[in-house]
Amino acid sequence: MAPKLVHCTPERHAQAILDILNEAIVHTTALYDYQPRTAEQMQQWFATKQQGGYPVLGLEDEAGALLGFASYGSFRNWPAYKYSVEHSVYVHKAHRGQRLGHVLMQALIEHARQQGLHTLIGVIDSANDGSKRFHAELGFLHGGTLRQTGFKFGHWLDIDFYQLMLDTPAHPIDG
Repeated sequence: MAPKLVHCTPERHAQAILDILNEAIVHTTALYDYQPRTAEQMQQWFATKQQGGYPVLGLEDEAGALLGFASYGSFRNWPAYKYSVEHSVYVHKAHRGQRLGHVLMQALIEHARQQGLHTLIGVIDSANDGSKRFHAELGFLHGGTLRQTGFKFGHWLDIDFYQLMLDTPAHPIDG
């Protein structure tokens, strides 16, 4: 049975998302945090998503276990950036390599179109070749590299920006 796409809720999915994020924080450079996040931080994360009208999409298996999730949020907090968002896609370590990220990202792209957004931006650790390939397969283009912007695991880290331009909104406005 194929995984089911769902809108994640804090009541049902906060702990699973927290587990996925904390594994990435502790073991990877996918997130430039040092300390695992708390349940309280996860509740605030969900509240921020809800206040901004930002989706949190997930894939569940037939038993209802969360396999991965995707979301986006503000790229920068200035009004002129209102059509641009920074996205995140995370798949549980036991389910990577099954193209679940593609399903999540395609759903997120469609959601962004429906919201009349114009640009999705991925900020990727430059050493993460898998994520860069993933984004390129979905039509994202490399938008630039910022050198030595992070420091984790005893090393300076570079970040790459990957950008997907949408054909929306039909009639963008100032203000």
